Amino acid sequence: MEIKLIKELMDKLWQKYEYASVLASDSVGKGYGVSGRGINAAENSMLCECGYVIKAYDGRSYCEYSFNETDAETLEAVPEILDGLFAAKERLAGTIEGCEVNGYGALPDNGEGLSYEKKYGDDPEECSDEEIINRLRSVRDKVMAMDERLLDCDAAVSYQKYNKYFLSPNRELSQNTLWMAGWVNVMAKKGEAVKTCFESFSNPGGTAIFDKMDGIAAETVRKTLDLLESETITPGEYDCICTPEVTGMIVHEAFGHGVEMDMFVKDRALAKEYIGEYVASPLVTMHDGAAAADEVATYGFDDEGMSAKDTVIIDKGILKTGICDAQTSLALGCGFTGNGRRESFERKAYTRMTNTFFEHGKDKLEDMIASIGHGYLLENAISGMEDPKNWGIQCMVNIAREIRDGKFTGKIYSPVVLSGYVPDLLKSISMMSDRTELCGSGFCGKGYKEWVKVSDGGPYIKARVKLG
Repeated sequence: MEIKLIKELMDKLWQKYEYASVLASDSVGKGYGVSGRGINAAENSMLCECGYVIKAYDGRSYCEYSFNETDAETLEAVPEILDGLFAAKERLAGTIEGCEVNGYGALPDNGEGLSYEKKYGDDPEECSDEEIINRLRSVRDKVMAMDERLLDCDAAVSYQKYNKYFLSPNRELSQNTLWMAGWVNVMAKKGEAVKTCFESFSNPGGTAIFDKMDGIAAETVRKTLDLLESETITPGEYDCICTPEVTGMIVHEAFGHGVEMDMFVKDRALAKEYIGEYVASPLVTMHDGAAAADEVATYGFDDEGMSAKDTVIIDKGILKTGICDAQTSLALGCGFTGNGRRESFERKAYTRMTNTFFEHGKDKLEDMIASIGHGYLLENAISGMEDPKNWGIQCMVNIAREIRDGKFTGKIYSPVVLSGYVPDLLKSISMMSDRTELCGSGFCGKGYKEWVKVSDGGPYIKARVKLG
């Protein structure tokens, strides 16, 4: 990144605008996979970028311009381009009925400096492609030797290393971060029935993740073979125990999206009307924040230069606040939470989740299982859909293990859909295990786009859940 040239450009902009800042991003990312279909080792275009975002404020509103060249012609054109953007905004407001330029206050620029960097001794860039592929091939070979009913095993990992630099009139920030994630997906067949099961894992670091992969493969095979005997569940409402990854799906999909406060501005989230009210059991305390946990969505500052926070969203059942990007914070007059994130330097910053989870409780898992008269242990989260406007929930899990009189019966049901009204589910939580677990193997989209890395999780929870 050409920081010297960027600083020279910013000096010019600071003379012209009340506020101006730049975010410089430089990242590399790669993915690897081994399966019966072949071997893959390639750069992931979504994880690789190098570019700049300029944000300027004229005392009333903000404009942004992004670019990825630092030649003299490009940099000299930036002030003129920003002037054109501000002028175009005014023209549109004057020519389109009902269109107006919203006024915003100035962003805080308090002179804090930050350098966020973690030292990792297991940098995947120091490994050859062959070394990583051989580790994945070893996992797959071990899996395929475990049972003749296995059709295939897909073992995969990906990583991203990124450097970000933020500069405003009174702040200079930098951070370097590395994460690595992966999964093992197993397929088995019995007669005409074909079943699959996957386990995922992640860590804010590098190749130490292979130790997690080695330890999880045999368990994935066991679950896949169990699924060959699965049945269709009888729809109804049951006492259920959710494993941490299912808890995380509920936290993220059922509630997390509903407290992204840019949805408050647009009146698209029911949570806006319930601040200060009970929305969950008093056992429930929910966090989000890049500083709330050490996982794949941990960073020092967001893509608008705001420091990472640990935001308590629900405190002992009471909805306290949501999370926000900088523009949302200015619009609502609420505090900055450090949740302004971009898919890339070419994209707008939106309010996005980071590390989102429930705090643990005090219960032992064995006591939670023993408390179930008739219900299920839900595990292996597959997918979920959010409905912030109405607080509906629809999530799918791969495995429901039947429990009767506090003991597993051995019967398994699959697939299973969780549904219902979010506060009803959260208020029904009656037990929470004594350890929180997070995972960040996937990405989160804003609707169907704007993908960013997130983690979610929590403890085992006992709740009343509608299954079908």
